[in-house]
Amino acid sequence: MSRREISPEELYGATAVVIDVLAATTTLLTIMENGARRVFPARSLEEAEDIAGRLGGTKPIRGGEQGGKSIPGYDFGPLPKEYPPEAVAGKDVIFVTTNGTRAIAGAASADEVLIGCLRNAPAIARYLEDSGTESAYLICAGSKGRFNIEDFLGAATILSHMDLDGWRLDDAARMAFEFADRHRENTRQVLEGGRVGRWFVENGLTEMLDFFGEVSASKLVPKVRDSVVRPEPESGNVARHDAG
Repeated sequence: MSRREISPEELYGATAVVIDVLAATTTLLTIMENGARRVFPARSLEEAEDIAGRLGGTKPIRGGEQGGKSIPGYDFGPLPKEYPPEAVAGKDVIFVTTNGTRAIAGAASADEVLIGCLRNAPAIARYLEDSGTESAYLICAGSKGRFNIEDFLGAATILSHMDLDGWRLDDAARMAFEFADRHRENTRQVLEGGRVGRWFVENGLTEMLDFFGEVSASKLVPKVRDSVVRPEPESGNVARHDAG
């Protein structure tokens, strides 16, 4: 239900899917779709600086937020529209956020760590079905370590696209599956109703909620390997997307 519930010991041997719909994992997906060479999700500003130092003479793009605010001296903020192909194609990106990248770091003990959101939820579902994994954890990053509705919706949407025969669901997964069935046709309304979603509405960014909520828009399954996000296309060519 939130990143604070992550237990590294439970993740050994499992596949973890980290979900931060508004906006870290949606933005990470968009950065990869738009041609970034590598993306380094950082747990903190200090770790981001360490990563930049290890990259030597290269000049990576630095982006993200802390406490919902842009980071002084960074190139871009946390939103997908800030990372068009002309800005990120062929480049390294260091990305740090308050919740999403911390959740990714917290899931590092899993055998596989995937980046999920509403846009690639069906692709994540198919990947889990085909992977042969015996255990999967859908990790909602949450907000300030607490539950939020948009990440729960992301997990629920992944479950709703899976054939769950043969899977044993815990109570939270059962509740998420029922939630997905109830809200299948009103994704936008669910996003608008949450605390973070209301911020987008109040700040005139409602068109971004359409982008965040576009289920099946992407077939890309980004995977974290050695603390670097890399693309795992489900099939065919990777399409580039402009978050507008």
